Amino acid sequence: MSKSQVITARIDPDTMALVDRVAKAQGRSRSWLAARAIERMAQEEANFLDFIQKGEDDIARGDFLTQEEMEAWITERVQTRAQVGQAAQQAAE
Repeated sequence: MSKSQVITARIDPDTMALVDRVAKAQGRSRSWLAARAIERMAQEEANFLDFIQKGEDDIARGDFLTQEEMEAWITERVQTRAQVGQAAQQAAE
């Protein structure tokens, strides 16, 4: 296990009161709660950055739809869905 590191952050009194409330309810320390919150936020942000990079990589490969192509695809999907719904309703009658 790697050695943990210490960071310092300024937190307003209202937020600190929330931290204390949650830490107490969970039987945890402020430090534990802060570490988990930072870990969660950092992982979510890293996932978002990976998602953005995948999109940029797709664009670089030319693997994307133009606005017009996307609108046509959506229109086709809506029309197909409507036709399926009408057919199901007619079959039920």
